[in-house]
Amino acid sequence: METRVVAVAVAVVLAGCSVPADLSEAVSGPETPAWDETELVVALSVETDDSYASHQRALRTTLDYWGANAERYAGHPIEFRLEPNASDPDVRVSVVETVTGCGREDHTAGCAPYVEDLHVHDRPLSVRIRGGFDRASTRLVMKHEFGHVLGLGHDDAPGEIMGERAVLASQPRPDATERALPWNRSTLSVYVDDRNLSADERATVRDQIGHALDYYADGADGTVPANVSFVRVDDRSAADVRILFPDRACGDAAGSCSQLFGPDPDRDGARERYSRLVISVGTVDDEAVGWHVARWLGTGFGHDEEADLPPPLRDATYEERRGEWWD
Repeated sequence: METRVVAVAVAVVLAGCSVPADLSEAVSGPETPAWDETELVVALSVETDDSYASHQRALRTTLDYWGANAERYAGHPIEFRLEPNASDPDVRVSVVETVTGCGREDHTAGCAPYVEDLHVHDRPLSVRIRGGFDRASTRLVMKHEFGHVLGLGHDDAPGEIMGERAVLASQPRPDATERALPWNRSTLSVYVDDRNLSADERATVRDQIGHALDYYADGADGTVPANVSFVRVDDRSAADVRILFPDRACGDAAGSCSQLFGPDPDRDGARERYSRLVISVGTVDDEAVGWHVARWLGTGFGHDEEADLPPPLRDATYEERRGEWWD
């Protein structure tokens, strides 16, 4: 299934999508029925913030539906047995943030193999479902994809399930700014790139950054959870927080700036979690680096309004930024 966003909040248009088998690898012969199995074991994994129990219920409803209707619509009986943690299932359903590699459209809601002949497919058959939809939409996507697993196309009955288009609704999710901790972990890795600084500047700057990190690890005047901590890393690509000192930070403007990255699974235009924070520090006094880093760390903890920041980081004077604001 593929979806195209038609509203910023929750409405999307759905169009079906499936992945056919490579028929050049067919192993069935004329005496081998295309569907000679009557029971398939189904496993489930949820790789998003969505409720596992909710998706398990949706999947059970889907399997019950096709168990009762497969012979009528697909021409062969089938019983799907749900074993969520099965190590060697026939079908594995994965709930993921984004479905890729399924057709030519973006914003795909689900993807499954189009199984006309069960014997030309390797096991487990992979069914991917995009997370973030409400209960009714999730069940529709699952039923549609399992229809493909049973060999049904978009022109097949039942039209209300296998039809090419429908309207899906996203399950609203708390935005990052609404969460006490907008990261998936409480210990954040920090990488500092200070290669552009002199040896003397580097020593002062590292001390300043230490004050900023310690301030948040101590709770930042009660504005972050008590379990927040930081660990320094040498691998930039692995860091949650990257503190940079480029030759030209923030375009032509002096001072500092930051960029936040993260997923927006409900497509409402706001990130639900943060996955990376990049802080760029430009031409500021070495003694004020800690304040600038702390200011942008605040945005990384959801403080997008100045009033939400810890008191020392709100509208501070030049001297206050250079002082021991962390005490």
